[in-house]
Amino acid sequence: MANLGSSDLDVHPLCLGGNVFGWTADRDASFAVLDAYAAAGGNFIDTAAGYSAWVPGNKGGESETIIGEWFAARGNRDEMVVATKIRDDLSPDSVRRRAQECAQRLQTDVIDLFYIHYDDVERPMEEILAGFDALVQEGLVRYNAFSNISEERLREALAIIEREGYAPFVAWQPHYNLMEREPFESRQRPIAQEAGLAVLPYWALASGFLTGKYRPGQEIDSPRAGQAGRYLEDPRAQPVLDALDEISAAHETTVSAVALAWLAAQPTVFGPVASARSVEQLAGILPFVDLRLSDDELRRLDEASAPA
Repeated sequence: MANLGSSDLDVHPLCLGGNVFGWTADRDASFAVLDAYAAAGGNFIDTAAGYSAWVPGNKGGESETIIGEWFAARGNRDEMVVATKIRDDLSPDSVRRRAQECAQRLQTDVIDLFYIHYDDVERPMEEILAGFDALVQEGLVRYNAFSNISEERLREALAIIEREGYAPFVAWQPHYNLMEREPFESRQRPIAQEAGLAVLPYWALASGFLTGKYRPGQEIDSPRAGQAGRYLEDPRAQPVLDALDEISAAHETTVSAVALAWLAAQPTVFGPVASARSVEQLAGILPFVDLRLSDDELRRLDEASAPA
């Protein structure tokens, strides 16, 4: 456990992604994963207002609702740190209303970490930040954070926060993993270092490709098979899988754990956001917390995954 960036949020190195709750994991399966995560010492859960609106019959908020019901059933809200996100219309009135709706679904009085999920690029950044700062001042949100945002808009936002004396944003959730190293490493990481943002990469396992279950010629029955399978067309795919296989065998651990341990070892990265639709999948992820790769192993993975 460690404090997240400049905040006082003392959280587990694995941020458990809630995107599968209400999608590939129903309520019972979600409760089982959440129970197993908490039993392993986990306390940091990530969700969003839009999860899982892409499922036929859903309208969004299903993941938050399941997590809120789990908090209520287990009586453990005070022991957990919960992060959620909103996107699209980020006007102050909309931000306040939807933050209240998130809190209601999560059955909580305060949201620990509240993200700009996707930037409202047509809206002045000053207006967006005023709305998010008001949530902290009112006590509905403890800390704010960024997710999908351009480098230019992020720099603008950080300058406005400093100029106006707004409550600091403490984290950033970009797309970053062994197979997706750019633009984070060259253009985004320097901003995170300068601003002291804790980086929590999403799709840390490349939509499941870095679990090692997707191999050439294998058919996988999974809603993510199409997304993960596209990485097989990348010339780096086999070298990365070979390196992960050898290193995981040497440590007697899972391919997933090695991929996440590489990510956790990168500058500015606090820890990954990774999801599991079953207790078995979670068991394959958690070992990364205690796994320390050698310099040679990190170098091997760096070279295998180096962008062309």
